[in-house]
Amino acid sequence: MARVLIIDDDEYMQEILSKNLLKLDLEADAAGLLSEASDLIVRNHYDLVFLDVRLPDGNGLDFFQEMQFGPSDPEVIIITGVGDPEGAELAIANGAWDYLQKPFSQKEILLLVKRALDYREKKLRKEAPVLLDVEGIIGRSSSLRASLQLVAQCAASETNVLISGETGTGKELFARAIHMNSRKPRSKFIIVDCAALPDNLTESILFGHVRGAFTGAVQGSEGLIKQAHGGTLFLDEVGELPLSVQKSFLRVLQERSFRPVGGITETQSDFRLISATNQDLDDMVEQGRFRRDLLHRLRTISIELPPLRERREDIKEVALYYVDKLSKKNGLPMKGVLPEFMEMLERYEWKGNVRELINAIEKAILANINDPLLYPQYLPREIRVSYAREEIIRKRGEVFATPETPNKNAAVTYRLAEPIETLKKVREEALQIVETLYLQKLMESTDGNLNRASRISGLSKNRLYVLLKHHGISTS
Repeated sequence: MARVLIIDDDEYMQEILSKNLLKLDLEADAAGLLSEASDLIVRNHYDLVFLDVRLPDGNGLDFFQEMQFGPSDPEVIIITGVGDPEGAELAIANGAWDYLQKPFSQKEILLLVKRALDYREKKLRKEAPVLLDVEGIIGRSSSLRASLQLVAQCAASETNVLISGETGTGKELFARAIHMNSRKPRSKFIIVDCAALPDNLTESILFGHVRGAFTGAVQGSEGLIKQAHGGTLFLDEVGELPLSVQKSFLRVLQERSFRPVGGITETQSDFRLISATNQDLDDMVEQGRFRRDLLHRLRTISIELPPLRERREDIKEVALYYVDKLSKKNGLPMKGVLPEFMEMLERYEWKGNVRELINAIEKAILANINDPLLYPQYLPREIRVSYAREEIIRKRGEVFATPETPNKNAAVTYRLAEPIETLKKVREEALQIVETLYLQKLMESTDGNLNRASRISGLSKNRLYVLLKHHGISTS
């Protein structure tokens, strides 16, 4: 018998759902808090979970990713309030089976439950996936594992994939992982750096050219698209592909044929396409800088890579991996890492993500090649300065935010608390006020546009949405 968990602090809602589940002979448990639900998820096997977005001790979407990697990895139906389209969109984007908008009918509940459980039964019948070859992709955080699940899904097909993420998050590594785990791992993997394509030679580099096609074309040349025949074509920084070329490339995707520059006969190329970008392509479409029809073709499946600052639990493992790898690269024995060195790494923001972390570690290793230990002093100056500033702020434990919620246009005011609270509590409460002020100003300055706000703040769209809900700030 399938087992269902209802996570909602509304007892009336719990009762309605439980009664409807009984009609399908399903066993149901209920929890009003995420902390209660967390205990139940660990102790019991659930096939389906109803999850409310707003709960007294947290946000359901935040909890959702945790739950995906529990013992049973249940199907999830998100319960959303009226007028919360962003919540519904993010629920589906994060892998929820579906969502229910309050109020809902008995017919809706029963239909959704039947379909979700039928889908789960078929999914569980499938063979366990083969272990992925993910060389260079390090970490065990839930967000990284969610991305790797999509890699496995992409590797099993030949569909187009769009990988998005900040600079340095490892987009090429993920593209290679899809290629290496596909049915043709030994075929060619052709990289096109769209940001480095010269304007006057872009078509020639992609499509090739015949002899005499232009001044200096003393002989014909095979383009990168033709070279990718039978393998994978990786368009890195696809947002930089010139508009003048986008239409021609769209035809290549549709027909798998093209004419070299100056040529009169069609050339065939059957390739698998993976693209990557650090830009908001939807925003570029609205600005007329990227073709909508091409974007639809590129992202049959999308993978959004999390920035390193949103998976801090992976920093230690990533750092140790590269300490070993870079020590060997430089002909040195692996160096020991002092706790203070690792603490600096774990607390830094890493705007350049894993790429910046790798560079920092290599500089530290080479700072004193004869020293068997890595000291904080060997790290780049900006990391040490950032850590020192944070420590100074942390040690100013005398300040305490006023209990009144500050006006959104006012500066944050502090006073000495009587009695003095713990430093941890002072920091937590001060952070809540600062975050609220920042997010209010952010949404005002972007007119509530989540895509623009995400780009300005440096937060993923999902993380930004969770913070806005936590602070009670409207997204409309």
